[in-house]
Amino acid sequence: MRAAVLLSPRQFELREIEVPEPASDEVRMKVEYCGICSSNLAPWKGAPWFSYPFPAGAPGHESVGIVEQIGPKVTDLEVGARVSMLGNNGFAEYQIANAQCVVPISSGRHQAPFLGEPLGCAINIFRRAQVQKDDWLAIVGIGFLGNILLQLSLGVGARVIAIGRRESALRAAEKMGATLALSSENRAGLLSAVRNATGQMLCNVVIEAGGAQETLDIASDLTGTRGRLVVAGYHQDGPRSVNMQEWNWRGIDVINAHEREEKVYVQGIRAAAQAVAETRIRLDELVSHFFPLDQIEEGFRTVERRPEGFIKGVVSLG
Repeated sequence: MRAAVLLSPRQFELREIEVPEPASDEVRMKVEYCGICSSNLAPWKGAPWFSYPFPAGAPGHESVGIVEQIGPKVTDLEVGARVSMLGNNGFAEYQIANAQCVVPISSGRHQAPFLGEPLGCAINIFRRAQVQKDDWLAIVGIGFLGNILLQLSLGVGARVIAIGRRESALRAAEKMGATLALSSENRAGLLSAVRNATGQMLCNVVIEAGGAQETLDIASDLTGTRGRLVVAGYHQDGPRSVNMQEWNWRGIDVINAHEREEKVYVQGIRAAAQAVAETRIRLDELVSHFFPLDQIEEGFRTVERRPEGFIKGVVSLG
């Protein structure tokens, strides 16, 4: 099979390797798609704590495909089922995972890629955020994750302020029903607009989904007294500084909404599959860029640049 190997920062190589054999409690999936996650950019850029080369197919962890072979102890999955798989080797034509990390999804190939891992993350973040009807919620960093959280929050009746840099992302959020869609370029103007919208109270829930110092600062600015600041962005490029005086004075709750238990991840993916089936999450137009495996480097460069019109990029292997 073909697999992408990250040899060094900003350099992938396609290799022919043996198709892996599943163990007795494992499943082998023929990969159709694997999303490029923002967290993949740290190894792509070359953060000093990574070692190279990466294992074949890594760091792809947003894969979906068709079950091709199951181990003899696997009883709840069938060959031919369309599934999302929790694992780290999705930039390859075949992927192995324990059966407990495999979630059946809709069989429609014509549909937008389900990409279970980030959708499961969104579900788990939403649960931790405890968004309620009539909450003023700001989502800072309105990309793929932010748009999923926007839909879930609108579904419970929250008033959502979408905040981002790119005009196309803000227009997409407006189309989905955001109460306000505001540029982050002018922080003073942004703060004034949010104060005016909320009767000077700011937001009782803020989700930071950008993973950068700037988006963390903006999220802090917008969190009202006794509000909740939910850190959903991936902060992988070193330490952050926070205005602890403001956090302390306002008495805000700060939640790092990243799960590390495999079981919780899988629960989130299952709940996301149900939400998609019930149209509480709509994926149409959110996957904006497709790259064949032999163009994976261009895919990573595009995710890094985030040009106008970009929301989510996937590597296509089907």
